[in-house]
Amino acid sequence: MLSNIQAKLLIVDDLPENLLALEALIKREDRIVYKAQSADEALSLLLQHDFALAILDVQMPGMNGFELAELMRGTEKTRSIPIVFVSAAGRELNYAFKGYESGAVDFLHKPLDIHAVKSKVNVFVELYRQSKAMQQQVEALEHSRREQETLLGQLQSTQLELQQAVRTRDDFMSIVAHEVRTPLNGLILETQLRKMHLARDNAAAFTLDKMRAMVDRDERQIKSLIRLIEDMLDVSRIRTGKLSIRPNCFDLTVLVRALLQNFAQQIEAAEASVSLEASEPVVGNWDEFRIEQVISNLLTNALRYGAKSPIQVKVYSEDGEARVEVRDFGIGISEENQQRIFQQFERVTAKHAVAGLGLGLFISEQIVTAHGGTITVESRIGEGALFRVCLPL
Repeated sequence: MLSNIQAKLLIVDDLPENLLALEALIKREDRIVYKAQSADEALSLLLQHDFALAILDVQMPGMNGFELAELMRGTEKTRSIPIVFVSAAGRELNYAFKGYESGAVDFLHKPLDIHAVKSKVNVFVELYRQSKAMQQQVEALEHSRREQETLLGQLQSTQLELQQAVRTRDDFMSIVAHEVRTPLNGLILETQLRKMHLARDNAAAFTLDKMRAMVDRDERQIKSLIRLIEDMLDVSRIRTGKLSIRPNCFDLTVLVRALLQNFAQQIEAAEASVSLEASEPVVGNWDEFRIEQVISNLLTNALRYGAKSPIQVKVYSEDGEARVEVRDFGIGISEENQQRIFQQFERVTAKHAVAGLGLGLFISEQIVTAHGGTITVESRIGEGALFRVCLPL
């Protein structure tokens, strides 16, 4: 409301009695009147406050009212303050014309007409309040506009995130459907084949050797399904901040050596060879299960993309860190792909996409980061890749 906007008025006169009389005439509860007995004192007040109106006496010792008005008009802060001159000199001196030339909006002669003074001051105060109210409205509109722009930016960002989430979900569902179908199709075919043999009473199909082969095939397919499910569960745990790390003291060299023995069948199936360089124990406190999971992912990728090339594994300590390196000499990874392979559902390229959800490196990086470590890659197309895991000792 306009009545809530307080107006400040400045009156300048070298005679204290004139100041008191004029103050009594224009003062009200919704106004503050400042008094100055010289131009210098007035300038000091003008620089400190925002005035709705300045009433200046023309004839003052030192700097007169006209000179003060010219200074006010030459200063950015005081340029727009309305000026009313007051003078006891006769009309024949043509002070009014000079006052208007100095930038005055009105000129009053002494003795002052009480009603005219009050009326004029009321008009300028009202104009000041309307101007301030409009300024506040403009500022409020500008603030609202900025808020709307910020909100629009947030909405657009959220929309992009939602679109990305939808694309990620669709990609995920497509990959899951494909990856789950493979072991399930194997199990279904095996089941149908056994049903057919049973229907024909073909006991020869169920010899001990053939049963062992069947169980081995079933076990591989079931393990494949379990791995897919575990990867999806790990992603869910990572997203909710519930990926548990349970450190215990163990030798990283022993773990890697045992892991390579467990990978013997996969290494043979990939027609590859793996060498281990680990001359001394590397003991630390880490989550043994999770670290094994990381190294298993790196070995699996090396076998997938190594193009039957030799794979080199190295375990050592350096600069207060335990380090595990897995190097292959296969297809390699472009610099562009190196930036994204640690993201969810990413494989090397569409051309070389193979089995898996594309979660292995994402999960591995999260596990290593949770240990306070790092996982990096060095690679060139056609020259293989070197993955290095660094864990604080």
